[in-house]
Amino acid sequence: MTMRHTLLPFLCSISLLASAQVSSLTKHSIPSSMDGEAQTIYYHTSTAKKRMPLLVQLHSWSFPADSLKTLGLDSIAIANGYNYLFPNFRGVNNHPKACCSDYVINDIDEAIDWALQHMNVDKKRIYIVGYSGGGYATLAMYMKSRHKIRAFSAWCPISDLEQWYKESVERKNKYAAEIIQCTSGTAPFDRSKARGRSPFYWKTPVKKSRKSTVQIYAGIHDGHTGPVPITQSINFYNKLIADYGAKDASLFVAQRDADYMLAQQSFDAPTDLMLGDKLIHLQRKYQRISLTIFEGGHDMLSREAFEGLPK
Repeated sequence: MTMRHTLLPFLCSISLLASAQVSSLTKHSIPSSMDGEAQTIYYHTSTAKKRMPLLVQLHSWSFPADSLKTLGLDSIAIANGYNYLFPNFRGVNNHPKACCSDYVINDIDEAIDWALQHMNVDKKRIYIVGYSGGGYATLAMYMKSRHKIRAFSAWCPISDLEQWYKESVERKNKYAAEIIQCTSGTAPFDRSKARGRSPFYWKTPVKKSRKSTVQIYAGIHDGHTGPVPITQSINFYNKLIADYGAKDASLFVAQRDADYMLAQQSFDAPTDLMLGDKLIHLQRKYQRISLTIFEGGHDMLSREAFEGLPK
């Protein structure tokens, strides 16, 4: 037997050990009060003596919590002494209990309940951050969570499943079939059920959420290099500020500007503002609601997401 073959099992065991130690998060399960199904969470408890913020990160459309695809946001939160929570909320979005169902909203709320009971959380500083399908869930929690959340940060989110179904059919990707699996279960596509899972069609809780910050980010190339067109973010931003009573047309993103950015992947009025090292093409804000279209694709900038949260 060669030295290479002798070392191979040893090196493999070292590799597996290293993989197991990549995450400093602890795994736990919480039974759902709605159906008793165990919902996985990954978490880290701050070791600070005083109560610290809780950062809740919501996983993407296709990768459940067990994937541990946190994009490094967990490490940033932990390095800053925060409590951190990464719940599963029904996993991959390809079945009826997923896709921002009542089960999903309840699972995330109950994960936060658990954190409030078992971590040293500053209740006035709870943040929810999500990317892609997690951005979709972040918008859903803004609309329906029973908790008082300080800020929501949604990156390249889906807001309208009806429109995204049409966009996915046009792009011939897997998401059209998965939207059907989440809503009607089987073909044909059910418009009303898709709207029922879409934050864009929900009533905005203006009174309850007036003190919450919501930040929406989208890379201008998404929909071309990624699966979620920027109009999913733009339309939801416009909806929110309208529901909060905005009247000044300059606060909204005009339809002609949205269409231009979507088609041309650029904007005629560039700014000198930056998001990290990325140029900001367009930024709008009304009260505590903001929209940022930056130079990028289907991305979340984890450092900028964390640093942008109100402290």
